[in-house]
Amino acid sequence: MTPYKVVIHRGGTSKGIFIKENELPRDPAQRDRVIRGIFGTPDIREIDGLGGADVLTSKLAIIGPPTREDADVDYTFAQVSFDTDLVDYGGNCGNISAAVGPFAIDEGMVPITEPVTRVRIHQVNTNCILVADVPVKDGKAQVMGDCKLDGVPGTGARIMLDFGDTAGSTTGKILPTGNPADVIHAEGYGDFEVSIVDAGNVVVFIEAASLGLKGTETCAEIEKDKALTDKMEAIRAACTVKIGMAATIREATEKSAYVPFFAIVSKSADYTVAIDGHKVKAEEIDLVSRLSFMLHMHKTYPGTGTVCTGAAARIPGTLVYKQLSEEAKGRNMLRIGHPGGVIEVDAQAADPEGTAFLRLAYERTARRIMEGTCYVKNDRL
Repeated sequence: MTPYKVVIHRGGTSKGIFIKENELPRDPAQRDRVIRGIFGTPDIREIDGLGGADVLTSKLAIIGPPTREDADVDYTFAQVSFDTDLVDYGGNCGNISAAVGPFAIDEGMVPITEPVTRVRIHQVNTNCILVADVPVKDGKAQVMGDCKLDGVPGTGARIMLDFGDTAGSTTGKILPTGNPADVIHAEGYGDFEVSIVDAGNVVVFIEAASLGLKGTETCAEIEKDKALTDKMEAIRAACTVKIGMAATIREATEKSAYVPFFAIVSKSADYTVAIDGHKVKAEEIDLVSRLSFMLHMHKTYPGTGTVCTGAAARIPGTLVYKQLSEEAKGRNMLRIGHPGGVIEVDAQAADPEGTAFLRLAYERTARRIMEGTCYVKNDRL
């Protein structure tokens, strides 16, 4: 067996495996074989590896020295499928991004200042700069604090992440089609109005009513409806082809399952959180959203999806903008009601049309859970 030094790290409401770039082979095909061996995939239980058998825990961060002068570290993200052999580098994970700064600090990869160290992260997948302000105590990333995230037990030290540089980072434009809303034809299902926005990651937004939903459904309720999820994927795949991220519908599903994300939005409403049973009140949020990626529903809300939803809320004409009250349209802070609770994003547009952003920031917590050696069977390599 071959040993690899790894860290298991929670970032926000996700958990991933962190590995330094020099641990992995340079050859892409061999690198992906090692990654699949570390995670124990493809296997829906990932029983022979470190993967968590869930889309929120089958994630990888590769950290290395910076290749840009304006960065402190390089960070490459991979979403590792547990039911196929796909290792998808098509986008980024905003929750895992929250752990990059703490990881780099604890590994001695960046100069440290107390009480807060600013880490400029070169996000390699999208070639943009993320700015993380990380609390530091006694030379290590601070873990304890009073920041509470819906979807994460307890509290932790508040990490501020600014994704302002990510607008248009995947497709070259914040509105990949040039329009705040488009009518898309999904083969076998008909026409649907969508908004496609590129900030943090590319997200396809659709109104819940277009799918025959209220918008407050649980993840389980959506996932158990196979006809519905097939329709959702048909719409997402058609959008993926339209913006040039895949050549065919089949390629969109098989090779670009991670991005674009697919978000179902609706006006603010009361609902019950399935995770712990607490109530979210309509007056506490500005809209409701349910988001899927890798053909599965997100049990809370992704950081990059938060960034993109915040950006879409500042662009008149998008389906996200349409859900907002007049009061919410006039302020920067957006409160998103998701399956696990509420997340806020500070979206400061540089102009009234939202073509550029001064700030796309949200708060997260992170914690190193384990560090050690993972052994991969040589026959997998």
